[in-house]
Amino acid sequence: MVGFTTCIDISTLPTDMEGFYATNNQFQKRGPKGFIQVKVLDDDKLYVRVDLPGVPDDAVHHRVDAVRQKVVFFSAVTFNDGYEKQGVREYSGTAGLGCDCCEITGVEAKMKNGVLRMILSRVKVKDHDNKCTHTVPPFTGKSGGRVEEHPFVVKGRKRAFVGEPTADGGLFFAVDVPGVGDGDVEVLVNESEIKFTAEVKNFSEHDESGRLYLGSVDTSWSGDSAANSLLSHNITGAVNFGVLKVLISPRPNTGGTNE
Repeated sequence: MVGFTTCIDISTLPTDMEGFYATNNQFQKRGPKGFIQVKVLDDDKLYVRVDLPGVPDDAVHHRVDAVRQKVVFFSAVTFNDGYEKQGVREYSGTAGLGCDCCEITGVEAKMKNGVLRMILSRVKVKDHDNKCTHTVPPFTGKSGGRVEEHPFVVKGRKRAFVGEPTADGGLFFAVDVPGVGDGDVEVLVNESEIKFTAEVKNFSEHDESGRLYLGSVDTSWSGDSAANSLLSHNITGAVNFGVLKVLISPRPNTGGTNE
C-alpha cells in the first residue's frame, strides 16, 4: 500500500473575500474571538479567559506579581503524545491590571478543556470616583484574512493545525478546539476527506456564547487515491484537553500472498 508521505496545510488560506471569522483559529465559526480576553465584571472583579489547548487540567501554574501586584503570570506545558514532531508546547504570559490605582488581592483559577479562566479580585490603592477599566493585554480578537500565531507559545507549535505522516504509512493530525470536551465532537469520513464539527456546550457565564468549530482535512492529493482511500484505513479520533486528535492507520493485511 502506498502511504501518506506528506501533509499539506491549506487551512490558513481564506475561502472567501471576508476572510476568517476569528483570526486566532481558522476553524472557529462562532463564539468569543481571540487567544485571550480580560474584562471588568459588574462586581468590579476581572474575568480572564486564556486559550491553552493541549494543557491538562492540573498542569497550569499561576502567581500574582509579588512586587507590583498588578498582573498574574501563567505558564503551562502540553501533554506529549509522541506524534507531533515539534514535541510539547510551552506557554507563558501575563494578564491583569493596566492601571496604577488598583492591586490584585486574589485569584480564582480553573483549567478545563484547554481554556484557563481566572477571576481576579482587586482593591483600590488610590482614591478616585471613576470605575477603572484599564486591563492588559488589550483585546485583539477579530475577523480577517490572516491566521495569527499563538502569542503565548514560547516553544512548539503556534498554529491551530498540524498534520504529520506516521511511520506505518498513516497520517496524524491535530486541531486546536479550546473549550470542547470529548463528547462534543463529530467526525465524518468519506473516501478522501475527514470532516469535523466541535461545539463548546458548557461555557462560562462570563462568555457571550459557546464556540463552534467546523473544518475538514482533504487527503485526495496524496498518491494513489484507490490505495489511500480513507475507508480502507482504521481511523480513531478524540478530543484531549481542547485538541482534536485523529489517527489514520493502515489496516493489517490479513490476506495471503500468491507466490
